[in-house]
Amino acid sequence: MKNAKKTIGFAVDAAMYLLLVVQMLYIFTGNTVHEILGLGFFACVVIHIVIKRWWFAALFKKRESKRPKLRLVSDMLTAALMLLCLILALSSMGVSRLVFSWFNYLGSADLHRYLATAVLSVAAAHGGMHFIIVAKSKKKPVILTTLAVIAAAAVGLALVPYMNRHFKKVDISLSDKVSGDKTEWTGGKVLTVYFTRLGNTDFEEDVDAVSGASLMLADGELMGSDQLLALMMQDITGCEIKPITITGKKYPSSYNDTIGVAMDEKNKDARPEIEPIDISSYDDIVLIYPLWWGDVPMPVATFLEQNDFSGKNIYLLATQGSSGFSSSTETVKKLAKGANVEEVMSIYCDDIPDSRERLYDWVKNR
Repeated sequence: MKNAKKTIGFAVDAAMYLLLVVQMLYIFTGNTVHEILGLGFFACVVIHIVIKRWWFAALFKKRESKRPKLRLVSDMLTAALMLLCLILALSSMGVSRLVFSWFNYLGSADLHRYLATAVLSVAAAHGGMHFIIVAKSKKKPVILTTLAVIAAAAVGLALVPYMNRHFKKVDISLSDKVSGDKTEWTGGKVLTVYFTRLGNTDFEEDVDAVSGASLMLADGELMGSDQLLALMMQDITGCEIKPITITGKKYPSSYNDTIGVAMDEKNKDARPEIEPIDISSYDDIVLIYPLWWGDVPMPVATFLEQNDFSGKNIYLLATQGSSGFSSSTETVKKLAKGANVEEVMSIYCDDIPDSRERLYDWVKNR
């Protein structure tokens, strides 16, 4: 019985580590598999706690002598790991778009990734402590454990973002994603204005469409993610759509270089020159933009400043790789003086191709 319990415990522990590592490879599994595997991971966590429930009694049991330092460190790591797993579980529910879509807290994708990285790193330290405690010579297991913790942190903080930027490709059928039920826009005349990297970037002819660069392939042609949302709005309401297009130096093809330029523009509060967009004959503006460093891209700021929005309504659609509108709403209110600004929805980058139904429901029920 004791051997069987030990075998089960080892299998559960191995499954936990394996599932956690696989979970970090989200771009290869997709959301549905990611959420199912996540349920499996937390089921293993619960089983592990049940098997190791004696630890709780030992932790709070009065001892005549102090615990050895290594045992104390191990207990502290165990407690930290349990707390992180609990917060990660809540975060997993917050970012869920399938199983726990009703849970509206801790919905930051960045927070979720950082928590998963912390759990993996502490779990590596937690597992390594068992070998350190029983080993006669501590040097080698300490070195291996340290390397494991560093590797775990590197996976979450460096490898995962790199893979998201350079390996995840999106290829869609344009008609399947854009075409659908129509509904009238109630109120005044509406215009959809959008900003996307396509048309504002010097792309090479053979550039890959990766989600991190806000690009996709639509029927084999390169398309900006926010452009797709604008086309959805056009199909739903029949409204006109206009892109925000810079007239000066374009952004670099490399996504990493672009975010560097975007940071410089934000720090300088720059206003890149853009092609004029006449909004004088419209009452309502649907503004679609990506979050760059937690705010509107500076070309969007130019658009907002160079037009008179007095008495007009602006409806915001922000696309992002984290969550929410960040500070962009306040920026729009500050720059579009006299406008009534309303947050409509913040769309996670992976969800953009499947957002038409959400847009339709919003237009129909507004």
